[in-house]
Amino acid sequence: MDEDSQPIQPQDQSCWASLPDVCLRRVFWWLGDRDRSRAALVCRKWNQMMFSADLWRYRTITFSGRPSRVHASEFESALWYVKKFGRYLEHLEIKFLNPYNAILTKKFQVTMRGLLSCLGKSNNRLKSLSVQQLELDRLVWRNSIRSSFIKSLSFFLKKVGKHLDYLNLKGARLTVEQGCVVLNSLSYLRSESVVSQLNIEDYFSHHLAVYSSAQFTRTMATFHSLASLTLNYNCISDELLENLCENNARTLWTMNIKCHIHDPHGQVIWGMSWAKLARHATNLKVNFFFERVMKYERLARILLQEIPIRSLSLRSCYFSDPDWSMRPTLTDLLPTFRHTLQKLTFEFNNNHESLDEELHLLVLSCRKLFYFKIWAFLDVRFVERILKSQEEGQCSLRTLKVWRTRRLPRPGSGSRTRRSRVPWENAARTRPVNPVVDGASHRLVTSVGHSLRFTPVLFPRATPGCGSAKSSRFWEETRRTSTWS
Repeated sequence: MDEDSQPIQPQDQSCWASLPDVCLRRVFWWLGDRDRSRAALVCRKWNQMMFSADLWRYRTITFSGRPSRVHASEFESALWYVKKFGRYLEHLEIKFLNPYNAILTKKFQVTMRGLLSCLGKSNNRLKSLSVQQLELDRLVWRNSIRSSFIKSLSFFLKKVGKHLDYLNLKGARLTVEQGCVVLNSLSYLRSESVVSQLNIEDYFSHHLAVYSSAQFTRTMATFHSLASLTLNYNCISDELLENLCENNARTLWTMNIKCHIHDPHGQVIWGMSWAKLARHATNLKVNFFFERVMKYERLARILLQEIPIRSLSLRSCYFSDPDWSMRPTLTDLLPTFRHTLQKLTFEFNNNHESLDEELHLLVLSCRKLFYFKIWAFLDVRFVERILKSQEEGQCSLRTLKVWRTRRLPRPGSGSRTRRSRVPWENAARTRPVNPVVDGASHRLVTSVGHSLRFTPVLFPRATPGCGSAKSSRFWEETRRTSTWS
């Protein structure tokens, strides 16, 4: 044997050969599937590391809804993964992005049938399942395809329901009968379901009065361990609150309720039903998200004083009414919850009225309020007053986010009306964003910077409540940073 082919001595080997399993597993954690497969070919030790259960507990499988050569292998790759590593799965998230036609929905249905069938046979440790935004009421979902998918999903939930802790079916948009069939699968051959976190926001199709369905009430009575429940207001009824009080009072912590203008929300809920639930579920906190439901009369019928509201979000979007005013809501309705309210998010068009004083008084009255985010027409001095109140200890704000435009004189008042950027300093920085900051504002922001996170974002052309691209990004961030998601 010549010198060039001498065997490598242990002292000459790379440090990777003696890398501890904990470190090597961490390296594999950051690799993608393709790189993991290649690394597994290096040696026997690395091949064994490839099949470590810690690497495959969490998985997000995304299917593209558009025909493309780049995404052509997504369906086959998903099946390959589940067959090879599905037995290690504990948290699974599946996304099907805006399907283009019935061919792709059929392919997705066939893939999911094989995927769920394989998981049902090999996996007995799945704790979390999320299948979001399927929108099964769209025309691309033909009746046969929709029925087959619901059948596969129901059969799978019957198998894994005994150890499933979290279920997210947001945006499924089913009929009441179909939705109840899927939820009843969780308590198959048992009298109750063990799911503790359930998200059925937009689970039923729009315009359905789910609150009047006795079938839905019976289905929700099978849940006895709920800690978090997310749903639409068109599902709320006195019977549902009674069931939650009887079966989940000791475990229920959070209720997230979305109210959309197109969902039926005219039902009458008795305040004593909310009061009874709040009295038995002592740790209960309720978060409301309103979309285009802005009139005082509608809000007052929904936001009863017996509800322990922690977070409130009001979004106007395309709402437009010349006779509408936000003032009664700010002065008469919201102060009712000043003892429990902790987070406030507003987005509305108040170009016809000034609300600076009302907003300031609301912030001061809510002693537990620590998060305030607003997109509206405000005066420049509004933020100064909030910062000064926080400095003097009059409010408990820790996060203040202001999306605003400066309101200048209206047409006909002798000067040109325009929107302009108002320079402000970010408290997280040590120097001004713009040197043209008056001394009083500079001192206020600097003095409270250690205790208040102030994030001014100024859009000179976007009008609040008009559904612009910036408005969409704003509300996506709101949902991510709030307890809603």
